[in-house]
Amino acid sequence: MDLLALRCFQVVARHEHISRAAVELRVAQPSVSRTIARLESELGVELFERRGRRVRLNRHGASFLRRVDRALAELDDGRRELADAAGSGSGAVTVAAETLMTVTGLLAGFRGARPGVDVRLRQCSADAMAHLLRSREADYCFASRPLAGPGLESVELLREEVLLAVPAGHPLAGREGVSMAVLAGEPFIAPGPGHWQRELTDRLFAGAGLRPLIVCEGNEPGAIVELVGAGLGVALLPAMARDAGGRATLGWARLASPESHRVLWLVRHREAYLPSAARDFGDFAVGYFREAG
Repeated sequence: MDLLALRCFQVVARHEHISRAAVELRVAQPSVSRTIARLESELGVELFERRGRRVRLNRHGASFLRRVDRALAELDDGRRELADAAGSGSGAVTVAAETLMTVTGLLAGFRGARPGVDVRLRQCSADAMAHLLRSREADYCFASRPLAGPGLESVELLREEVLLAVPAGHPLAGREGVSMAVLAGEPFIAPGPGHWQRELTDRLFAGAGLRPLIVCEGNEPGAIVELVGAGLGVALLPAMARDAGGRATLGWARLASPESHRVLWLVRHREAYLPSAARDFGDFAVGYFREAG
């Protein structure tokens, strides 16, 4: 059992797809299949249920993955700690965020303060973030809800109002205290399930005994803004989207519900080793949002 086989298993388990795992690993698909087959032969059990190139972890695979994640994370932490102590670390920090708009100003400020640090950014849903932290593929995650899981700790960075974005000239533009009953039948543009805006939209409507009319699902907030401006529907967006300005095609309304807000959290794995550059980034992020608030 070698490290390459374990990392291959880890990537296949995350994608649950042989071809996609092969793309990430930059090897041929048959090589990935052979590596997984050899690992299963060595362990004496099958780790996946197979359906063509699609695979799904079985109970043995899920149990093994938890231990592989911990083992590889410890090795990665050891490598980073030694590199940091020797002064040969790359000065890098990897962060994940649900939306790039949330961290644009922060990243610009940090790069100005620490120009020598290599900042790597990934965009993903909150559902995928816990794995990134456990596997040390991310040092920090910016999530719009506290992430659950052993070893994860969250710090509140920002609490802001969520507004209703409408096309310019819409009857609701400029309104205060809009109820969910008024929004029944309005065409909504929202991210897919698992994103905070979709969860908030569903929760607010459910609280009023209603269901939203979702006419478009998109996972990029910048695109949602453009779609609303083009008149395709309305959407829930954080106040920072309005404060960014420059959107003459949009109007804004305030909802009546006191739950119409979102909290931004900075999440890390407390057992992960953080190089000095990553520690500096965490401190900078907390200070940045404290000043912005």
